[in-house]
Amino acid sequence: MRADEVTLARLMAMSQQGDRQAYASLLEACQRWLRGYYARRVAPVQLDDLVQETMIALHTKRASWDSSRPFLPWLAAIARYRWVDHLRKLYRAGECELEPDLAGHDEEPAIAARITLERLFCVLPEPQARAIALVKIDGLSIAEASEATGQSESLVKVNIHRGLKKLAHMIEKA
Repeated sequence: MRADEVTLARLMAMSQQGDRQAYASLLEACQRWLRGYYARRVAPVQLDDLVQETMIALHTKRASWDSSRPFLPWLAAIARYRWVDHLRKLYRAGECELEPDLAGHDEEPAIAARITLERLFCVLPEPQARAIALVKIDGLSIAEASEATGQSESLVKVNIHRGLKKLAHMIEKA
């Protein structure tokens, strides 16, 4: 079975009405789609775990799907959030594995990365660059960044979103 929008939406609608066979078919099709989605994003040894985590999320969130909306973007959003969570977990695990005496030996890559970030931040409006730096680089919470910048929490979130979107667009063009 091909995982196209119409078929998946129909299977999901039937699943929400209690059709177990449709639900089994839906899960099988979603699993194939997720494997393709993640194949380009994660290492092969991590693929199965991430697909299973996403399948569990799909199962727990299936009641939230609205049949008047497309199915694939809904599934893609769940997959993307699971992927971001996965990346965060890897990042945190990598942070914990660094030995303090080895971290400072080769600072060239860190310096080059900092220079690259500063160049990228130059094209952003100052409030966006500052919000991104405080939250994404320095690790402050939205509330702490709001206090540090004098912006509302909502504005900090908007500035981060718009700034990252602009940076992503620039990098894609390059």
